[in-house]
Amino acid sequence: MAEKTNVMRKLDSMKIRYQGHCYADTGAISGIDVANALGQNPERVFKTLVTIGGSKNHYVFLIPVEDELDLKKAAVQVKEKSIEMLKSKDLLELTGYVHGGCSPIGMKKYFRTTIHRTAQDFDTIFFSAGKIGYQVELSLEDLKKVIKFELADVVK
Repeated sequence: MAEKTNVMRKLDSMKIRYQGHCYADTGAISGIDVANALGQNPERVFKTLVTIGGSKNHYVFLIPVEDELDLKKAAVQVKEKSIEMLKSKDLLELTGYVHGGCSPIGMKKYFRTTIHRTAQDFDTIFFSAGKIGYQVELSLEDLKKVIKFELADVVK
């Protein structure tokens, strides 16, 4: 893969093993399209969702691309009365990433991150490399070296 994203450069600088994947020339848009373009089980390919709680704190959730975030379970997980999806127009300013290219690694600042518990069923998971058309694949063990996260059931 010729082009490196900031996420890949960060992983390189920390000497963390990952596999980069490019699907930029496939026309894939939805998470399921991305999983198909990569020839992967959609349960192993995760999307990064940014939310805002009633307290105005922000939270990040990684869930399988074919699933939907359960806002009630998510709120309970982060001890908020309510939680809602961040509006797309606010994503770039808050995280430094655009919709469709948001990665839990390398956001402008760290937000409490929860990964759906099924991630532990796989040796590695796929998620955005911080740019539309690019994914990184790494183990939860290696991801733990980069960001703090917890595992929980947060999907419908």
